[in-house]
Amino acid sequence: MATNNKKTNKKITPERQWHLVDAEGKILGRLATEVALLLRGKGKVDFAPHIDGGDFVVVVNIDKIKVSGNKEEKKIYYHHTGYPGGIKEISYGKLFEKNPSAVLRKAVWGMLPKNKLRAHMIKRLKSFKGKENPYEGRFK
Repeated sequence: MATNNKKTNKKITPERQWHLVDAEGKILGRLATEVALLLRGKGKVDFAPHIDGGDFVVVVNIDKIKVSGNKEEKKIYYHHTGYPGGIKEISYGKLFEKNPSAVLRKAVWGMLPKNKLRAHMIKRLKSFKGKENPYEGRFK
């Protein structure tokens, strides 16, 4: 009978790196996949699914993200206010005009694991409309 001798210490604080991702001309879903993998830390050697060992991700030029097909008019985001009959909807195009950061955040949120670590991982996602960001000196 084979046993798993791998032991992890939950009190270990992981080495977090900073990644800069330029979103100019990239497709939303493919960009969100790339960002979700970095936030989760799947590319690291010491990856463990129960430890939040991901990195910080700064995405610039989010106002230049593209979508394929007719998603700009046909894709709809729903949310519920909590009151009876309180379902609200907004199209991708309107949400992107209003807040392009919310579009990227929603896409990445859906790609992260559905557990208690997801809220901690999404906090390390920083997104900006232009090239300038306050985290310039942290990238390797």
